[in-house]
Parts: sequence; C-alpha cells; structure tokens
Amino acid sequence: MEWKKITDLNQISEIKEAEGYSLIFKHSTRCSVSMMAKRRFEMDWESIPPETNLYFLDLISYRAISAQIAETFSVHHESPQILLIKNGNCVLDASHSDISAEEVAEVISN
Repeated sequence: MEWKKITDLNQISEIKEAEGYSLIFKHSTRCSVSMMAKRRFEMDWESIPPETNLYFLDLISYRAISAQIAETFSVHHESPQILLIKNGNCVLDASHSDISAEEVAEVISN
C-alpha cells in the first residue's frame, strides 16, 4: 500500500465526493508520538482492503489543509489523527494510541 500525499485544498473536496472508503492520516513530522503511531499503523496496514484510498497529511507543512479537514468532516483537530471517510462522512476518528489499522479494517468489513 502507498500513501497519497495531501498538498492541495482541492483534494479535500475530492475525498469528500469519493465513493467508498478513504483514510486520512494527519501527521506531525516534529512529534515522536506521531512518528510512532504512523510506524505502528504502517506495520499493520495490510489488513486494510487494498481499494481503500490512503491519504497522508504533513500538518506542519499544510496547517490550513489540516484545519479545513477538521471543518469539512466535523472533527476536532488532533495530531496524530486518522479519519476514515465513507461516501463523504467521517465514520471513524481516532488519535494518538487509539490509531489502529485493525480497527479501520474492522469498520470497513462491517
């Protein structure tokens, strides 16, 4: 699996309008907790169905995009944070040690 980097505000609209599941990983490149959460997530991400779009946001470089994601999907900003989007709605929001590829896979399978 591979991350698609979010670098443009227009990508948020594309994610919201996409059918099926998309996952956004909001990552602080300056935070060791965020680095560990990302590493742990990537170790287990093979459990996520391959048709799931995986998006990565460097929120240090793209703060405005991070704020827009929080507003668009009606979630409180946190870092690190994952948002699982299905047909334009956030169906799972997790941060810090609650970030789990297995939980994402479970939500998708139900």
